Amino acid sequence: MSAYDRHDLGLLLLRLGAGGVLIAHGTQKLFGWFGGHGIEGTGQFMESIGYQPGKASATAAGLAEAGGGTLLALGLATPAAGAAAAGGMAGAAAVHAPNGFFNQEGGYEHAATLGLAATCLAITGPGRLSLDHALGHVVDRGWMVPTALAATAAVTAVVIGARNKRLDEARREEQVGVFEDQEAPAGAE
Repeated sequence: MSAYDRHDLGLLLLRLGAGGVLIAHGTQKLFGWFGGHGIEGTGQFMESIGYQPGKASATAAGLAEAGGGTLLALGLATPAAGAAAAGGMAGAAAVHAPNGFFNQEGGYEHAATLGLAATCLAITGPGRLSLDHALGHVVDRGWMVPTALAATAAVTAVVIGARNKRLDEARREEQVGVFEDQEAPAGAE
């Protein structure tokens, strides 16, 4: 087996593995498969963690994961697929970041690893064992890589920024409410 063949086989295995995990997570959100909660339950969860509107956020996250994962596994539209999956994982990492890095503590390790794998596939391309290669790379052009990654980074920054702003406002309102609920000490008037 030549180094070129090993390279293509390695990319295929990485695409299938990362894509499969992304598909599973996305279908949990979209359809409630694999113990997931579907759009309704995931939408309620998304609302509770600051992604609003919840149902639209659940749909976007599910499509980024399931759609991006499917396209990555197939090796089709690899720049867009990798960028979409990476954006979804950045959103997930933002939720887990307060828990630190490691997954066993609820950290962002898993989301970061999937996001990095998706980004690397978007940059390196799918290899010869892919639909992109079979179709002559019509949806896998060099210019598509920075375009897809930049567009996804911009949208992701806006979405996460809006979420963080909502969470900060909720924390401030909660703090104000705590101080307003406290009674003034006797004779402090």
